[in-house]
Amino acid sequence: MAMLKNEDPEVWRAIQEETKRQENTIDLIASENICSLAVQEAQGSSMTNKYAEGYSGRRWYAGCGYVDSVETLAVERAKQIFGAEHANVQPHAGSQANMAVCFSILKPGDRILGMDLSHGGHLTHGFKKNFSGMLYEVFHYGVKKETGYIDYDELRATALKVKPKLIIAGASAYPRIIDFPRFKKIADEVGAFFMADIAHIAGLVAGDAHPNPVPYADFVTSTTHKTMRGPRGGLILCKEKYAKQVDSVVFPGIQGGPFMHAIAAKAVAFKEAMTDEFKKCQKQTVKNAQAMAQEFLKRKYTIVSGGTDNHLFLVDLRSKGIAGKDAQMLLETVDIILNRNTIPFDERGTNEPSGIRIGTPTVTSRGMKENEVVKIAECIDKALSNPNDNKIKEDVRKTVKGLCTAYPLYR
Repeated sequence: MAMLKNEDPEVWRAIQEETKRQENTIDLIASENICSLAVQEAQGSSMTNKYAEGYSGRRWYAGCGYVDSVETLAVERAKQIFGAEHANVQPHAGSQANMAVCFSILKPGDRILGMDLSHGGHLTHGFKKNFSGMLYEVFHYGVKKETGYIDYDELRATALKVKPKLIIAGASAYPRIIDFPRFKKIADEVGAFFMADIAHIAGLVAGDAHPNPVPYADFVTSTTHKTMRGPRGGLILCKEKYAKQVDSVVFPGIQGGPFMHAIAAKAVAFKEAMTDEFKKCQKQTVKNAQAMAQEFLKRKYTIVSGGTDNHLFLVDLRSKGIAGKDAQMLLETVDIILNRNTIPFDERGTNEPSGIRIGTPTVTSRGMKENEVVKIAECIDKALSNPNDNKIKEDVRKTVKGLCTAYPLYR
């Protein structure tokens, strides 16, 4: 980065400091991960200079031969990974992917049924301040209070009652396997389209660590980062019969020229996702999350649903007498990074929630396994149990530093 350092030292310095921060902290944010240097190289390439409105072989500009080849690679690799009939790799983010699907099949005022945000859903599944909540009549399903698992009986009853045009599966904070065949059966019963948003679990699906919704869903949307370990971006998979309408909504409907540098990076990430190393990492991500959750249970913490089947879990801190936001801020002082999160049926609200969300993608990508993540759980417990003990907090920092040194971002 010598050129950047000379050209814009302020930005260069911020990048250097951010890199140091990532190197020297334990990242447990479930939506974050580490993309490879090859992915970063593709994203920072000359492809960023090229305007390429349209699709491969059907562009509005000349000079698109090489970007066409890259987009074709990304599309074909995505189809191969997930077994999809059609793929669109142009969405700039997962939210745009969800918007494109909605715009392709829904009209304003149509009914949708998605998971309640406070139970682990996502903004684009009907939150009132999101486009999905503004444009459509929204109904929600959630989890059972006793178990923390999706209440499929409630889901079916609501679907039969309100007859939504679209049913959405997927979540941003749900730790259990999603029963896609059951969603499909309910959608068919009420004549609804079925969309699965796998933004959080796409890497697990690609790595055979979570069931694949593609055989069951009309549409599957995802991000290309998170567990996929690619660049920030979106992806749509769908049946061939919906391809034309989805593509026409993405361009020219809601986007102009695609980010060809990002699509190049997506192609690289998709190739990496077909390797044995990637699949091993995804399975280890789940093992690590399960090991951490069990350690918290041993230490008398309450875990929503009692554990996890994927890359994340939710810790209910009410019995510990500390709010999620306070826990987040305290843990950052000992170089452990995570986020506060509402828990199902949370009485504290979204700004001061009762829980924290813990994810294992980044620490797993660094090479950590069960022994290391159990140490991290111990560190979290020590810090939360002794918030005013500076000696204990310093001991935690030393443990964190040792783990970060032993498992660097890039080896």
